Amino acid sequence: MLAILAVTFPFFALVLCGYVAVRRGMLPLIAIPGMNSFVLYFALPCMLFRFGAATPLTQLLDASLFAVYLLCALLMVALTMAATLSRRIDWNDAAFGALVAAFPNTGFMGVPLLLALLGPRSSGPVILTIAVDMVITSSLCIALSRVGSGRGRGAVLAALRGMLANPMPWSIVLGALASALGLALPGPVQRTVGLLADAASPVALFTIGAVLARSQMGSADATPLREYVPVALKKLVLHPLLMLALGRGAIWLGLPLDPYALNCIVLVACLPSASNVAMLSERYGADTGRIARIILVSTAISFLTFSAAVSLLR
Repeated sequence: MLAILAVTFPFFALVLCGYVAVRRGMLPLIAIPGMNSFVLYFALPCMLFRFGAATPLTQLLDASLFAVYLLCALLMVALTMAATLSRRIDWNDAAFGALVAAFPNTGFMGVPLLLALLGPRSSGPVILTIAVDMVITSSLCIALSRVGSGRGRGAVLAALRGMLANPMPWSIVLGALASALGLALPGPVQRTVGLLADAASPVALFTIGAVLARSQMGSADATPLREYVPVALKKLVLHPLLMLALGRGAIWLGLPLDPYALNCIVLVACLPSASNVAMLSERYGADTGRIARIILVSTAISFLTFSAAVSLLR
């Protein structure tokens, strides 16, 4: 367990550094969008392209893994919606609560953390989970958030347009094509991509902390504990347990699911909630303060729960 904590501690320490930097005024709030843009449009796409190009195409197109991960995401959305809809929490807030319970912080945190723990072989399953969450889970929850507003179709189309404008899916596609065709970038371009990819992990983790601090500072209304702590616990406990149960069930039924790949997606499910959900909730008029608190609680507790899960699964 101490060996696992020695690996995970630096990642969570970088998140804490970003949080403290904003809370103490060392990093101005105006700088956070620039850091987000650097990670989203430069560093992470280069990292995903590099790993996609180095990963066999069969690992990126694992139908059994795709089915298990997607089914678990759909169940998490349904269970969270059913548990949280109330007089205080309408369809809009419930849908984004469901998204934050089903969408791990794989891009900013999971990719560097799991690669450090499990090695390059984990890149295929991790990249597959990113594709599912960005394309299907996010679009579904945005559509659910529009129930009763008469704008469901328009919201889904807007979500799909946003996904197409996101460079991360395209970097995955380009990396997969490079892997399938055996293509290699010219030397200087390859080194440039490598420099940006190497910057992804520290900057992304620091940015998570900065975004969490900004979200907390911007939410003035007090949210009752019962409206966000249970959702954070669902993300950290129910999500990985459900993923493990579905995966073991798929293996028992005879589906060709690699136990190593199953462990990878279970650990993905152990990650805290994705920080970009707070930005989506703000765009669609949901209770961003509640979503930010879910992300903050899940990130803080996951230092222990994620490390414990790694020690059990390795």
